[in-house]
Amino acid sequence: MIAISLCMIVRDEEAVLGRCLDSVAPHVDEIVIVDTGSTDRTKAIAREYGAAVYDFVWIDDFAAARNFAFSKATRDYILWLDADDMLLPEDGRRLAELKRTLDPVYNTVTMPYILAVDESGKPTFSLRRNRLVKRACNFKWIGPVHEYLEVSGPVFHSDVCVTHAKQKAYTDRNLRIYRARQAKGEAFSPRDLYYFANELRDHGHYEEACEYYERFLDTGRGWVEDNIQACLKLADCYRQRKDDRKEFQALCRSFLHDRPRGECCYRLGEYFLDRGKVDQAIFWFQMATRLPVPEDAMGMRNPAMTTWMPHLQLAVCYSRLGKHELGLLHNEKAASYVPNHPSVLHNRKFYARVLRENTNGRAGQPS
Repeated sequence: MIAISLCMIVRDEEAVLGRCLDSVAPHVDEIVIVDTGSTDRTKAIAREYGAAVYDFVWIDDFAAARNFAFSKATRDYILWLDADDMLLPEDGRRLAELKRTLDPVYNTVTMPYILAVDESGKPTFSLRRNRLVKRACNFKWIGPVHEYLEVSGPVFHSDVCVTHAKQKAYTDRNLRIYRARQAKGEAFSPRDLYYFANELRDHGHYEEACEYYERFLDTGRGWVEDNIQACLKLADCYRQRKDDRKEFQALCRSFLHDRPRGECCYRLGEYFLDRGKVDQAIFWFQMATRLPVPEDAMGMRNPAMTTWMPHLQLAVCYSRLGKHELGLLHNEKAASYVPNHPSVLHNRKFYARVLRENTNGRAGQPS
């Protein structure tokens, strides 16, 4: 059985730290908490769980703080979490089993990171991250903001999920860090360009975000998953700017970086449906259902865009063409994923009426 050090960096997390530690403390052998300037009870809560607590003067550098935390670990493997992360009970049991069975040949273990769920608790946005790493490898965090853990060697893709349950309001902290670096004239890496563009987009600076997404993609040096996400987000920005041509070009640009992804196909389906081009929309929505992202893919995943969402859109498309039997078929395929979704229930009533009355005019429209 391997021994695990949990390493965290925190600041003013009294509202969520106990929840996080309750979920993970039974499954780790050491807790290292690095505090970057809390003024609440964060450090006291950490000590209640037997954590070793260290202070770190904040220097606008997340990688520096995380590397300091890692330097204090003493066990075989290091698990890292943020204070607003948690393990659901089933994932705690999975971690306990992983701890018991993991072959020490592996340098790193990836875990799905659940960023959002629907009303039934199913993940709507997730990605895999290198979450548990062998301490002897001395892996380092890279980057002042939106840092990443640089790893190498054998990797094990686990089914232990980490759930993000944020309670704090989002701030412009990361954007301010990038702006300060920009003002100093620092040279941005391709990764910096991408994440700076993300911050600009998230704060509504769409024109500037387009500039930085384009600069990132033009480097030709981005990680393939970031390249694809950059194309999708660039399309979002051009849509906000009402630039249809560039929105379409950004979506198609994603195909230059890897095989077509279901999420990209879904977005193209939406693009054509919004413009009344139903046949083209049907093609792309059908493609979306056939191209799910592999389970061990490390990039962002939105399972809805390759499962129930394209089937709901196909129901709309076929009904616009008067092919209500096909529309009903796809509505029921959507129902197999989200049986209680309001659109699924609305469509069932619509199809019951339209197929009974054999007319389009008196039954409304599917949604």
